[in-house]
Amino acid sequence: MPKKALIAMSGGVDSSVAAYLMKERGFDCTGITLKLFDRDNEEDATEKACCSLDDIEDARNVCRRLGIPYYVYNFKDSFRENVIARFIDAYETGRTPNPCIDCNRFIKFEKLMRRAEELDFDCVVTGHYATVEYNAESGRYLLKKSVDLSKDQSYVLYSLTQEQLKKTVFPLGEMTKEQTRALAGELGLINAGKHDSQDICFVPDGDYARFIEEYTGKTYPCGDFVDENGTVLGEHKGIIRYTVGQRKGLGLALPHPMYVKEKNLEENKVVLCDNAALFSKELLANDLNLIAFDKIEKPLRVSARVRYNQKEQPATVYQLDSDTIRVVFDEPQRAISKGQAVVLYDGEYVLGGGTIL
Repeated sequence: MPKKALIAMSGGVDSSVAAYLMKERGFDCTGITLKLFDRDNEEDATEKACCSLDDIEDARNVCRRLGIPYYVYNFKDSFRENVIARFIDAYETGRTPNPCIDCNRFIKFEKLMRRAEELDFDCVVTGHYATVEYNAESGRYLLKKSVDLSKDQSYVLYSLTQEQLKKTVFPLGEMTKEQTRALAGELGLINAGKHDSQDICFVPDGDYARFIEEYTGKTYPCGDFVDENGTVLGEHKGIIRYTVGQRKGLGLALPHPMYVKEKNLEENKVVLCDNAALFSKELLANDLNLIAFDKIEKPLRVSARVRYNQKEQPATVYQLDSDTIRVVFDEPQRAISKGQAVVLYDGEYVLGGGTIL
């Protein structure tokens, strides 16, 4: 009897080709789309947003063409609790969230994995550009970068546990994006030329502050912009509107460029600085997940990233307790932001990561 694969399908070209590849490998495939969020107005979505009704129809069309069953799962309550609520809480408490990491962690590889087990599927499949390998010597499943480094998504997958990696397949990890699109074209898939989704699905216009205010019904009061000495430079429009490192959109006429350094929640102040003051060599992170081993026993040389599109930087990591690490970079890094992820690498392999404190 062939193994059963549950294919998470966004309606995009990547997950569609992933479904085809798993079928070609002899798996009994079922395609599913996760209904995560209702848009009040579908017309507000940009062509690079995801999770629209059109995406569902595209996924359904592909499954029909591939001859596999297709279903839509309603995970809206879980998404609201584990992704949207965390996103809002981060902005309200001065952090910079990464909702895609939370969606992968709490929805696709927790709720969906559990659903797959309940329905006796052998694995969950997504269109992420990464690879899972089993290392017989260590007895551990490892997360590896995609061969297409320009599309590598290992950073947003660092929270996968050993049990999740064991039951996850990323068929596109050994392909380039160009090869994926070419194969989709050869197969005549409806979404072969479709744009990649880039916007956060529940904030398709990119206006995070407006979304938070409308979603919560709250208003966030104006306050002072101040420099590092406390000198008032002007008035901000609500503390949720600003992130560390931001320069544009401050609405100030300043004699030289200044950037958001931090947010003082108690006094409702946004602290600005010059570019040089944004750099720091160290960070603390908790909510730790290690993939390559259970514990960092001694100071470990790694390369590390503190944001999705950053080039990895050499560093030394120290594990302080069961859930906390200290990362010391060889060179100062710009705009390390509370709430973002620090992900540790050894060459092509993800060692683990955590949430920056």
